[in-house]
Amino acid sequence: MISIVIISKDEPALDSTLGGVTRAAEAAGLPYEIVVVDASRGRLDAIAAAHPRVRWLPFTPPPGVPVTIPHQRNAGVRAAEGEIVVFTDAGCLPQDGWLRHLVTPILDEGETVVSGLVTGPEGHGSLYDADARRRAGARYLHECGTGNLAVRREVLDQVAGFDETFGYGSDVDFSWRVQDAGHRIRSAGNAVVTHDWGDHRRQLRRSYVYGKARARLYLKHRGRRADLLRREPMVVVYPLFLLGLPLTLWFPLYPALLLVPAWRNRHNGPIRVLADHLVYGAGVLAELATPRGRAGR
Repeated sequence: MISIVIISKDEPALDSTLGGVTRAAEAAGLPYEIVVVDASRGRLDAIAAAHPRVRWLPFTPPPGVPVTIPHQRNAGVRAAEGEIVVFTDAGCLPQDGWLRHLVTPILDEGETVVSGLVTGPEGHGSLYDADARRRAGARYLHECGTGNLAVRREVLDQVAGFDETFGYGSDVDFSWRVQDAGHRIRSAGNAVVTHDWGDHRRQLRRSYVYGKARARLYLKHRGRRADLLRREPMVVVYPLFLLGLPLTLWFPLYPALLLVPAWRNRHNGPIRVLADHLVYGAGVLAELATPRGRAGR
């Protein structure tokens, strides 16, 4: 049994996702169930009615918790009956052979965690797609999200699921703890779902919360800080650049430092990349400025 867990709050695109996931599961020819954990308070009931084979779990957020992503994923895992749990997100559309490609390394090759590819629709490229293409060529990954992920049940039990103290970033935290527990994250570049990342404003908003999440991750996983500059220099470089902006009063050419990354990203839309990275850096600083961030440094 494969349990496909999808969480949602107010995403009408869930309807298309459920249609695509159902078709992919039928094509794979494997026993499956689909579990939706829905925090919409009834606003998506029409979608539930349109997919009677889906197990629909209404979810009430805990008081004072605005982002319940890890809570809903844990609820879905508790309800799931399968030996393999597959995660994807509302709005994702599986491509041909998605489910079979995603679970084959587990069924046939002894893997325990497999991450597929999440890309934008054809012709709607984003910064995330460049990273996805790099990941597609790897055999194993140093981290992954849950937009396209298959995990053996015993792995979820071993690491106690998702950390509910996170808002965003609980998926990467999960993948780091999975590796700390001795599991490798196999890459399945042929298991593809597409996702519309939205307009530039939405992507900037995402960059900000991702920056906050990244800071939170390194506050928790102190042992990973040693590789921070090598693996993710922008987590350090852009926050430091923002902190140094007052130097412009004395050194008017200080902002010219951005010409270096602009040149390096000249083929990816340098203005877009710089805006994304600066907003990301602002998110890192915002998290470090919280009481939790100051206590964790």
